[in-house]
Amino acid sequence: MPDINKADLCASFEKTVTETLMENTKKALEKIKVDKIALAGGVSANVFIRKEFYDLQKEGIKIYMPDLKLCTDNAAMIASAGYYNFINGKNSNLDLNAVPNLKL
Repeated sequence: MPDINKADLCASFEKTVTETLMENTKKALEKIKVDKIALAGGVSANVFIRKEFYDLQKEGIKIYMPDLKLCTDNAAMIASAGYYNFINGKNSNLDLNAVPNLKL
């Protein structure tokens, strides 16, 4: 691999993705004629993306997003649920499938 500054590469990727996301968001807002937008999920944990969305408020768009502390990866929650199932004697075999409304 050529000598590439990994931090610069990552920053450039983040910038390009954010610009594309914002361009498409603005097109969608204009097309469907709304003045409110909600940002959620893992992407809403990206500080650069959050800033760009908040900048839309200057254009009269109301932005809704959860606090940053609530935008974490769900892997820890899933691991915790699995741990408690395990210590309570609940085991699953390898053909277990994802069930989005599974009772934990």
